[in-house]
Amino acid sequence: MSEAPRAPGPTMRGRERSGGDPPCYAALDLGTNNCRLLIATPTPHGFRVVEAYSRIVRLGEGLSQSGRLSDAAMERAMAALKVSGEKVRRRRVVKFRAIATQACRMAENGQAFVDRVADETGVRLQIISPQEEARLSVRGCLNLLDGSHEAALVVDVGGGSTELSWVDLAAAKPGGEPPVRAWLSVPIGVVTLAERFPEGEVATEGWFRQMVEHVKDQIAAFRRADPMKPIFEADRAHLVGTSGAITSLAGMHLDLPRYDRNRVDGIWMRREECEAAAGRLLALSSTERASQPCIGPDRADLVLAGAAILQAVQELWPCNRVRVADRGLREGILLSLMAERGQRRRRRRRRGGGRKGAE
Repeated sequence: MSEAPRAPGPTMRGRERSGGDPPCYAALDLGTNNCRLLIATPTPHGFRVVEAYSRIVRLGEGLSQSGRLSDAAMERAMAALKVSGEKVRRRRVVKFRAIATQACRMAENGQAFVDRVADETGVRLQIISPQEEARLSVRGCLNLLDGSHEAALVVDVGGGSTELSWVDLAAAKPGGEPPVRAWLSVPIGVVTLAERFPEGEVATEGWFRQMVEHVKDQIAAFRRADPMKPIFEADRAHLVGTSGAITSLAGMHLDLPRYDRNRVDGIWMRREECEAAAGRLLALSSTERASQPCIGPDRADLVLAGAAILQAVQELWPCNRVRVADRGLREGILLSLMAERGQRRRRRRRRGGGRKGAE
């Protein structure tokens, strides 16, 4: 991984961070649907979030038809990025990495937009590869992997793409990360799928099934993970699902009066419970879905596309248990940044100790 860009802007405003305060790190993920920022300080076993910010910007709206980011979509994203940049400056962040994913990867004007963002906000976005996106999503979910299983499939459902990572839990070494045996990125996310299969006045099972089959066609052609099939067929594996759509399904399943990350992140759902939650959503009109406290108007037209992607994966790679993750790329970035800084500090201490010994 290349070194993370510096925090945006030449000046740091707001409260000065004293020498005794723990350093702040920041991660920003500009996706096809959301702009998300997380600022945290390291702890012995991870990190503590000091500020989080998320806005649905729909950067990829209409992209699958036009091949370009629209002016309206770029303005929405720019507004969220300006807010994010100011939050990073105010917190006096020591390391900051900002990434852009599928929308900027596939848009003709994606790089031009990234350049404009740097000029106007100071936030220097890096358009990452699908492989890097899959790696970060796995790292962000590491402590949700259940070592009592032999394998896990991490499914990161985005707005414009879905990343699947097959993780070999049986080969994990103590204190190390389990190896990823295969990974796949399909150019289908909740925004692109919903645009390809627009919802009629009433959502029908036939319409939902079309989405499921379309996603299955894209995934089924991938054969590099086939050696792990017997583990899944024997029910010695589990899924980890990370996306706003999947966490919304979990909120529906729990009948939460309002979305609560502490209640959702890390819960287990059985496959039939996932399908039951999707069935409940399918029975609602778009207006009724919008009124659900864990969905809201911004996700009402996308949540069933997310449910269809999850069901497609479950039908191809059957698992009785799904772990819901309200985490992903940002957490993976933060853990990577903190690990890199810790390694550099240890190397410096070793070099210093060597010099003293020579003296």
